[in-house]
Parts: sequence; C-alpha cells; structure tokens
Amino acid sequence: MIIATNVTKQFGKLKVLDNFSVTCNKGECIALIGPNGSGKTTFIKAILGMVICDSGFITFNGMNIKNNWLYREQVGYMPQIGRYPDNMSIGQLLAMMKDIRKKANNETDEELIHAFGINRLMDKKMRTLSGGTRQKVSAVLAFLFNPQVIILDEPTAGLDPLSAEILRDKMMREKEKGKLILITSHMLSELDDLVTQLIYIQDGQLCFQQSISALQESTGQKRLSKVIATIMNQKGLTT
Repeated sequence: MIIATNVTKQFGKLKVLDNFSVTCNKGECIALIGPNGSGKTTFIKAILGMVICDSGFITFNGMNIKNNWLYREQVGYMPQIGRYPDNMSIGQLLAMMKDIRKKANNETDEELIHAFGINRLMDKKMRTLSGGTRQKVSAVLAFLFNPQVIILDEPTAGLDPLSAEILRDKMMREKEKGKLILITSHMLSELDDLVTQLIYIQDGQLCFQQSISALQESTGQKRLSKVIATIMNQKGLTT
C-alpha cells in the first residue's frame, strides 16, 4: 500500500533520512520506533507530502505521491500536538473539516465523537480545551473521514487511561477492517496485541523491519517492550 524506496532527506548538513526503504501493507498495524531525532516524524511528513524527498520516492497504491495530492483523501493523521484556530468551537472545527473534505454525514465515522463525549462539548472554544480534550479532537479528525491509512503520532499522550483504551480499541477494529495503521509511541506497553510489525529507525536509516511474531520467536520474549529491549541489546542500538 505504501512503499518507500531509497528515500533520502537532508536539512542543511543533517541527513534525517538516509536511503530509507520500507513496505507497509494494508491490514497491518506498524509501530515506528527509534530514538528522538531518528527520522520517524520526517518519514511521516514525507508520507503526508509535507516533506519532499531529495531522492528516492514513495508510492501509495502503486502511484508515486510526488505531484499527486489526491491520495491524501485516503489518509487520516493525528499529530502529537494538534494546533487549531483558538476562536473556533469544536462543532465549528468539525463542520469546517467536513466542508473542506466534502463528505456527507452518512459517510463519516463519528464513533469517537460519542465514545469520547465530544458531542457534549461542541460549543466549547478550542482555546479553552485541556490538552487531553485537544488530543481527543485530533483523534476524532484522524478517523472522521473513514481513511484507508491512519497515521498516529504519540496518540495516547495526554489521554486519561479510559480514553487511551477507547482509542486503542478503535485502532484494533480499524486494523481488522483491513486498514493500515502507522503509529509512533513511547508507551510500548499500550501496543501489545495491537502491533503486527515493527520498524526501527536510527540516524535516518532502517535498522530492521520485522513482524512481531518473528521478533518474539527470535528473542524468546512476548511483551513488546521486552522484545525491543532484547533486540536493542543484541544489536547495540540506542534509545
């Protein structure tokens, strides 16, 4: 579904992606793991078309995404920190996004609006929201247009335990529908039983991409955090 081939991106003298190649197929939940500054966010922005590769290319369903913006209609994105117009209410923000995306109400996925209780907060201005509620709004927007690819950057940061579990269950159901989910998270305990593949990035380079089952077998560990710790020790990787 999404294939990155020999992608390189440099900002000044800093090479943030270095001949980076991965394949991400539908029906998978793939965790992007690596230390801060490893290139995870740059790779996500490259998929979204927010960063243009210096060399190499990315394809979406077999089509090069360069100069082809229509594929973004099939992508939902939840940033680590969502920034929205302060004077808009939640209801106005959702209405604006629906108008921009031109989706009829019966084609949108509003499950999280009700699960998070956002339907009771529609008149609240964005500037008055707590960090956790802003995260809920970001999650609602990521799933709202029923995308085939869902990219979540530290999605549970700031969420209370109940809301984090609601979001986790939602991700599980969407994966079971055959969608591709890409997720970055430092809370590895929350990814157990959800993630099917692991991509480890360090210094802009792919260290490995493997299925969780293969990694569990090779390390003798079951919990994802233990799997990653064991591999990092074996390969001498840093956090």
